[in-house]
Amino acid sequence: MAKVKKSRQKKQQTRVDFTPMVDMMMLLITFFMLCTTLAKPQTMELSMPTNDKDVQDQDKTVTKESYTITLYVAADNQIYYVEGMVKPEDPTCLKKTTWGKDGVRKALIGHLTEDGTQPILDVMTAKAKLDEFRAKNPTMTQAQYDEQLKAIKKGDIDGKHIETMTIIIKATDNSNYLNLIDALDEMQICSVGKYVIDKINDNDKKLLEAAGVKE
Repeated sequence: MAKVKKSRQKKQQTRVDFTPMVDMMMLLITFFMLCTTLAKPQTMELSMPTNDKDVQDQDKTVTKESYTITLYVAADNQIYYVEGMVKPEDPTCLKKTTWGKDGVRKALIGHLTEDGTQPILDVMTAKAKLDEFRAKNPTMTQAQYDEQLKAIKKGDIDGKHIETMTIIIKATDNSNYLNLIDALDEMQICSVGKYVIDKINDNDKKLLEAAGVKE
């Protein structure tokens, strides 16, 4: 009798087709792009000294003396400030402080003008009331909030207009760039509407030298 040959079963190779996964990945990417809120860039408004030759010197210094504070960002993370007019012949007008809420921020908020007012404290108090009102009224739009906050920083508070502070920030040649950013952050925290970054002039150099400040 002839032998019956047994047929061998062919082994089938397992193959996973990932082609449909490409479509799935595209759908997921599209979903996350549409549903994720992109982070808005943080911007900071800066007011720079004017170079307009038509502006007279007296117009550049129209701010009252007691409504002006000059911050000096010096070397080795040091910070100093002068309330009112910078007087090179009087080194005692230069006061040393520290960074943070117990230093420069406390000096700004607690500054008392010749009129017996605390403009920065008044502005911060008005902003706190605005934030509280916004929390209780979710229908308030961002545009409405920004408009009212801008008015507060200009001194329009409770239907009255008050004189606001002007902060002049000056950094020495050997100061830390991060410290300058910290000074600008304090302007935002204290809701200061008028501040400028200015260069160190001869009077500033004389004052810092007389006070023994490392520039």
